Amino acid sequence: MSSINTGIEWTDKTWNPTTGCDKVSPGCTHCYAEAITKRFTNNFPNGFTLTTHPERLKEPLRWKKPSRIFVNSMSDLFHKDVPFSFLQEVFNTIHQTPWHIYQILTKRHERLLELAPELNWSDNIWMGVSVESQNYVNRVDYLRKVPAKVRFLSCEPLLGSLKLDLTGIHWVIVGGESGHKHRPIEAEWVRDIQQQANKSDVAFFFKQWGGIHPKASGRLLDGEIWDEMPQDYDKHIQKWSNKTIPNLNRLKQAS
Repeated sequence: MSSINTGIEWTDKTWNPTTGCDKVSPGCTHCYAEAITKRFTNNFPNGFTLTTHPERLKEPLRWKKPSRIFVNSMSDLFHKDVPFSFLQEVFNTIHQTPWHIYQILTKRHERLLELAPELNWSDNIWMGVSVESQNYVNRVDYLRKVPAKVRFLSCEPLLGSLKLDLTGIHWVIVGGESGHKHRPIEAEWVRDIQQQANKSDVAFFFKQWGGIHPKASGRLLDGEIWDEMPQDYDKHIQKWSNKTIPNLNRLKQAS
């Protein structure tokens, strides 16, 4: 379950140098990644136990088309059991492939901030934290101190109304929970976050209403599809649209 195209609306590919995780907050209760490991046991012999995959570290070097890459859709890169040396290797691959954008999302805000000064924050890194309810808005304060070019929030699954300080934040994603055990989302919660983002000149992306059949539930909010991206995205596309990707064999040898 790595290096594949994805149905996630705000990205192009997923890259999973690690798999597996632990639940740390209510947003994890019905974890889709854990459900996938239970469904496809042959692909995940260690189940949902944190596992590093060194053989996947150089995969993005082979992807010639500039893409938005969601890092660790099946895990959390800042999990306590991910060795710092392995984390550095992930960031080195990111640094070697500037034609891609890497979207990293974590619930481990404390470890993120602890290790941030020791990592190479290339301009193609978008760093985000999950904020599913008001009880976890403190994650935003930690994110604000991280020297990423783009900082974003994933309010999915959104479990309640949020009052956010969006200073230093460039993008907000909102989505409802999917699956048979999904918890309800209120339109007013989504509408209020959109208005907060608009007031702060922050890009807003509404992913889904969720439910048992999320595709059927759609993405319309007040008759519109909200799929805004950070301003940095357009700049990145313009920068790489007419450029030749560096010699991949040379990059592999250098790595």
